[in-house]
Amino acid sequence: MLILDEAERLSVTGLELIRDIFDCRGGVGVILIGMPGMEKRLSRYPRLYSRVGFAHHYRPLQGDELSFVLTRHWRKLGLSLDEADFTDTQAIASIARITGGNFRLLHHLFVQIERIMKINGLTVISDDVLEAARSTLVIGTG
Repeated sequence: MLILDEAERLSVTGLELIRDIFDCRGGVGVILIGMPGMEKRLSRYPRLYSRVGFAHHYRPLQGDELSFVLTRHWRKLGLSLDEADFTDTQAIASIARITGGNFRLLHHLFVQIERIMKINGLTVISDDVLEAARSTLVIGTG
């Protein structure tokens, strides 16, 4: 099994290599993981796209799912998420707006949040921290 994350970043040569592995190596399953719009890009390469069995689109995280994931990210930073705290509630709303509930984007955002908080010795995820973290991300339109 070959699993490729951020497959939307593969060049045409990379896509051809993946097709060759699938066709010629026998018995190798391939899973491509990427951002929304990747399937459309792959459709431009019929030699590979004809081998796509299915595409699964994950829906954005919302409600309890988003709260669950955010609580785990807060804990990883050594913080406690308190939805009764105005700063935390404001941060949750900003994170939901910035990421649109996209799980991968949420993960990338928290990598930057952790970095910024560590560099600056901060203990609260404020709007300033979120804006600084957001500004380091490359957020495409799909």
